[in-house]
Amino acid sequence: MPKEFRIPPVSFPSSGSSPATTTTTNMLHQRRIPTAPFQPQRPSSSLPFMSFDISSATASSSSSAFPPPHLPSSSSSGALFSDEPPLLEELEINPSLIWHKTRSLLNPFRVNSSLHLDPDLSGPFLYYIAFGLFQLLAGKVQFGVILGWIAISSIFLYTILNFLAGRNGNLDLYRCFSVVGYCLMPIVIYSAASLFLPSTGSTPGFVVAAVFVIWATRVCSRLLTVDELGASENRGLIAYPCFLIYCLFSMLVMF
Repeated sequence: MPKEFRIPPVSFPSSGSSPATTTTTNMLHQRRIPTAPFQPQRPSSSLPFMSFDISSATASSSSSAFPPPHLPSSSSSGALFSDEPPLLEELEINPSLIWHKTRSLLNPFRVNSSLHLDPDLSGPFLYYIAFGLFQLLAGKVQFGVILGWIAISSIFLYTILNFLAGRNGNLDLYRCFSVVGYCLMPIVIYSAASLFLPSTGSTPGFVVAAVFVIWATRVCSRLLTVDELGASENRGLIAYPCFLIYCLFSMLVMF
């Protein structure tokens, strides 16, 4: 007896295309569809270095770390500088006092010693510089020599006057520097005049130098032998070292 085989029914698409063609068409459509690249999720954070926004991070950091400077107004700055003392007053330089002291030494017979009770070194320093400049015009560089001799001369006179005055004297070294420096003014004038003299080593040159040396010696001994030193009777002893000191300075001009 023959066997019977049951064949399942086969369904075909209505469009009339084969299954292989349908599968190939579906694969082509899947290849043509572009896929989006992988993008990491942004964390929801308010920190500037997590948001990756350079402009916002720079603006926020500059505004928080570096606040705008506070500039004072013109009125407030003017009020601040108006309270400041003048520069010459801060340096303790009094031009009017220097001028009055210089005028008091122009007449060796009428020296106003009360002006020199307030010593200063600004006036003597101007005389040192002027003396060195006049010597420089004469071809002599003697700035160091002048300052060195002034220091040694002032210490020398300070020692002698304290020995003569004893306990009655109240001369200090600062005032001695001031007096010796101011009394150098006749030698400075002589140094300026020697630029126009024909020959300072001749006899007329010695006479002119002696006049200026005597002038400087008189005003210096007058200022140093006031009654406050208690050595007014020893004026001749004080004038002798003053004469030697200013002779040395005149020799700088002559030779």
